[in-house]
Amino acid sequence: MDLFDLTGKVAVVTGGTRGIGLMMARGLLQAGARVYISSRKAEAGDAAVAELAEFGQVRSIPADLSREEECVRLAAAVREREDELHILVNNAGATWGAPSLEEFPPSAWDKVVDLNLKSPFFLSQAFLPLLEEAGTDDDPARIVNVGSIDGLHVPPMHTYSYSSSKAALHHLTRVLAKELGPRRITVNAVAPGPFESKMMAATLDAFGADIAAKSPLGRIGRPDDMAGVVVYLASRAGAYVTGAVIPVDGGIATTA
Repeated sequence: MDLFDLTGKVAVVTGGTRGIGLMMARGLLQAGARVYISSRKAEAGDAAVAELAEFGQVRSIPADLSREEECVRLAAAVREREDELHILVNNAGATWGAPSLEEFPPSAWDKVVDLNLKSPFFLSQAFLPLLEEAGTDDDPARIVNVGSIDGLHVPPMHTYSYSSSKAALHHLTRVLAKELGPRRITVNAVAPGPFESKMMAATLDAFGADIAAKSPLGRIGRPDDMAGVVVYLASRAGAYVTGAVIPVDGGIATTA
């Protein structure tokens, strides 16, 4: 349907080489977008490009997005190739767990907040000129931030910096939506629940059946679930949605 068609659009997906980022990149490609993915490791980018190439035009630009200067460099690298950017997906993130409150180190705050909260801001800032070039009144440019249901409810594990950073990212989404709406850019967040990914692998191995049982839908997330929500937000179907935080969790957090 034309309502969900992204033909001719350009997208950047950070952390797009695995997990939720890879799911989103695949969905955007299948909808017709040209996609740039980024991660720290060049070999991970090459492997993801090989996996995604059957779905459309995809390119990898490695960058360590925990550093502001690397966020700026990524935007400059895309600007060398494109005159405008229609879709920015801020997905790159990190987590940190500890056995208890007493054992949670200061480094766990620095690493997680730098990547989960500060980097989406720096990337939005760095890509702003390209996003403004792409946005129109009827079809704004889009920023999609990847939060978490752990930013909506109290998580069961000792991931203090992770859940706090995601709650902050949800609110940053609303703040930026108000500021950038008049500049023809929408800003929304998705709050995923449990999906198969490297970050969730150990948790799902240990507790996957119990987690699925807590969902009203009785399962964990599938790749199409994440592909679908990002295509909705990035396409004409989502052109009048901004400042929203959309849980994609099978009802785990929202019905608890």
